[in-house]
Amino acid sequence: MFAATTYSDPMHAALQTVRGSGLRTGLLSNSWGMADYPRHLFPSMFDVVVISGEVGMRKPEERIFRHAVGLLGLTPQECLFIDDIEVNVTAAEAVGMTGVLHTDPDATIARLREILGLPLTG
Repeated sequence: MFAATTYSDPMHAALQTVRGSGLRTGLLSNSWGMADYPRHLFPSMFDVVVISGEVGMRKPEERIFRHAVGLLGLTPQECLFIDDIEVNVTAAEAVGMTGVLHTDPDATIARLREILGLPLTG
């Protein structure tokens, strides 16, 4: 969603629909800090925000995925993980999450629509 610090309207709209359906959402990001993020949007977008530099763990370490899942109050099997780096998706799948490799908003939204059965646009 914040790849190359470029905001994505289609991904934001899809996230709003996902969250509006009652599903819990989280941001799990490898970063040293929060300066590059639109923090003011987080409360309306995410139930949980995990930034690697703040928790002392980073993707693709298993423990950061388990940490984020625990904060969401879910099991890995109840979670879907989206990332634009394949090794991170593979690591999430290894702990039991459903993984989606993000290549572009349209493809990711189509995959989310398929998995979640929600009327997402993109």
